[in-house]
Amino acid sequence: MITRHISTTTWKAASRSSVRFSRAGYGIVRLRALATLAEIVRSDDTFGIPVVDFGRFRTNDPAAKLSTAKEVVDAFKEVGFVYLSNHGIQDEKINNAFKKSKAFFDLPEEKKAALAWEDPRSNRGYVQQGRERVTQSSDAQEIAALREKAPDYKESMEIGRDWDATWKNQWPQEQDAPDFKSTFLDFFKTCHEFHTLVMRSIALGLSLPETFFDDKIQEQYHNLRLLAYPSIDTRLLKAEGSARAGAHSDYGTLTFVFQDSVGGLEVQNPHTKQFHAATPIPGTIVVNVGDLLARWSNDVLRSTLHRVVAPPAHNGPITPARQSMAFFCNPNGGAEISCLPTCLKEGEKPKYPTVQTEQYIVGRLRATYS
Repeated sequence: MITRHISTTTWKAASRSSVRFSRAGYGIVRLRALATLAEIVRSDDTFGIPVVDFGRFRTNDPAAKLSTAKEVVDAFKEVGFVYLSNHGIQDEKINNAFKKSKAFFDLPEEKKAALAWEDPRSNRGYVQQGRERVTQSSDAQEIAALREKAPDYKESMEIGRDWDATWKNQWPQEQDAPDFKSTFLDFFKTCHEFHTLVMRSIALGLSLPETFFDDKIQEQYHNLRLLAYPSIDTRLLKAEGSARAGAHSDYGTLTFVFQDSVGGLEVQNPHTKQFHAATPIPGTIVVNVGDLLARWSNDVLRSTLHRVVAPPAHNGPITPARQSMAFFCNPNGGAEISCLPTCLKEGEKPKYPTVQTEQYIVGRLRATYS
């Protein structure tokens, strides 16, 4: 199936007679008589992840900010994913982060193993290939069986806020990975600042004060994950139940995905349950809703299943190596997550009980790792 990316102007007005899509290859295709995003994504023939120009939110124009906020929230309501262009994070910074990430994963195994991930409360350090098995299951025996039968074909390095009084990051020696620590301390800070902006757009789009979330996320209780997917026999990836990362949702508020050009990320159409490729688009960041934000919004915003598989267009015997970086955004650790006031209709009850951020995320992580 051809991947489609819905342009920012696609669903703005029901009266428009045509819809613009940016397909793989970034040509423009027009489809008649589809006016709203809700109509577009309900069919696998027209499903796409919206592309929103976030530069318009970064202006001082209230009208531009509000219209962009509504586009972001509409994308999260119907798909759970969006591509943000003109996001303000410099290409040079992203490219340098990829370079330093690759240099780390190229280190000898014993150097990386010395930094091993140890505790879900910390969620910091190196995770060797096969240790994590992402899944929607919370049953320890089922996850162990899945890990044995079809492990995730990836390795990762987990980085948290560096000033935490209890949990410390696992940094490689400077001589082993020059500028690794300084690069990712800066990248972590940049992603948090971007998180604040995107959450402000969500607040406006949900008819909340723009700064509603500011004091609920300022502790930077986030996780930066560097990911390396080694080259692999394509037959292994296409075996039943196998994937570079199995189908799952994320845990927190938002996830920012920086991906290279290889591809393989797939997003489930929440309306039909079919998976579609999230083809890399240069200059964009893929952003998706996590489970805590879905709970916070009473499922007004969708936490959508996604996975990493062999790229759809790849038919060779060896699937090439892939790099990505995921910034998992979370509310403050002690934040109590309960239904937002604008996400509950009159007479309606919240779908979920109140949950504390740290307890929820640590519980999910504990089930995920062996």
